[in-house]
Amino acid sequence: MFQRTDTTTPTRSNHGGETIIAQGVKVEGDFTSDGNVVIEGEVTGNVQTSQHLHVGTSAKIRADVVAQDAVIAGEVRGNLSVTGKLDLLETSRVYGDISVHILSVAAGAQVNGKLTMSETDSSEQGNRREEKVRVEEKS
Repeated sequence: MFQRTDTTTPTRSNHGGETIIAQGVKVEGDFTSDGNVVIEGEVTGNVQTSQHLHVGTSAKIRADVVAQDAVIAGEVRGNLSVTGKLDLLETSRVYGDISVHILSVAAGAQVNGKLTMSETDSSEQGNRREEKVRVEEKS
């Protein structure tokens, strides 16, 4: 009467869980994550995620950071490499070089370093072509 047969097979998620470093927590060392990373505390070392990084207003990071996408509201002292979109909120303070594909900077954000914006990927460039346009004036 209450028997259930499940014919679906379990599937594994293609990314890891979420890593949270809460306010008041201090982490030293290098870490890599396949999931989202939320930092509200202090981190010294290197941070790498293949997903989204969120740096909260109370966060202090002294590390090189690599992420797919990132939102920065706190302080980062180190280089940022973001393959997708980087949002620098009005409370963000970045002291280091930034390499990014898409950048959004709010009024009040502070950046002290070199900025490198990547070109569009090669598939988009392949779709571009030059065209000569001739303009004629009618009298």
